[in-house]
Amino acid sequence: MPLVEMRDVRKSFGSVEVLKGVSLSLEKGEIVAVIGRSGSGKSTLLRCINALETVQSGKIVVDGIDVTAPGADLNLLRQRAGMVFQSYNLFPHLSVERNVTLALKLVRRMDQAAARRVAEQVVTKVGLADKLQAYPDELSGGQQQRVAIARSLAMQPALMLFDEITSALDPELVGEVLRVLEEVAREGMTMMLVTHEMNFAKNVADRVIFMHEGRVHEDGPARETLAAPRTTELGAFLSAVLH
Repeated sequence: MPLVEMRDVRKSFGSVEVLKGVSLSLEKGEIVAVIGRSGSGKSTLLRCINALETVQSGKIVVDGIDVTAPGADLNLLRQRAGMVFQSYNLFPHLSVERNVTLALKLVRRMDQAAARRVAEQVVTKVGLADKLQAYPDELSGGQQQRVAIARSLAMQPALMLFDEITSALDPELVGEVLRVLEEVAREGMTMMLVTHEMNFAKNVADRVIFMHEGRVHEDGPARETLAAPRTTELGAFLSAVLH
């Protein structure tokens, strides 16, 4: 069974249909980059997978959980599918360690010592071992985003969703966040990321999904799809972002 399966998913905001019958699946261990113009439905797609948005019709199953079923266990879903946003969403009054351990204690019911051990592991993994007691306002944007990734990894999800996590960063900070993603990818994490970083998509992703006007317009192996688009729409999008 695929880790994620979406069938004919439709999502509207008022009278505007943002997802127009999207169907796709994601296998365990796959890394999928979702690309497309603003307004094409990329972020909404991710938010529907994590049940941050409810869909009008269609079906979404994530790691065996029918997200679209009435009474779906959304707490369990969000343990299985971690999400990192463009804005870091860290608690400014909590240290890095406490930002990471909070959900472990509240949701996973871990004791303080066990939660701290996990925090040390994941914060070290994102290259911030010396920042465990720092507060968010003492960190650069890139460091804060790496803490947000660590916080998600701490829950040991089956799937990680990343929504344009480098787009708010200064260019020199983008690389440090992408390096962390590459490391996470190498360890076999299943990932779906909305990104404008085409080199990252080409070199790290297995697959690219090009969203256009609320539909999956192209879906194929990353390198081949980005090197030789099958549609004029993807060709035009790539020439706009690469020049």
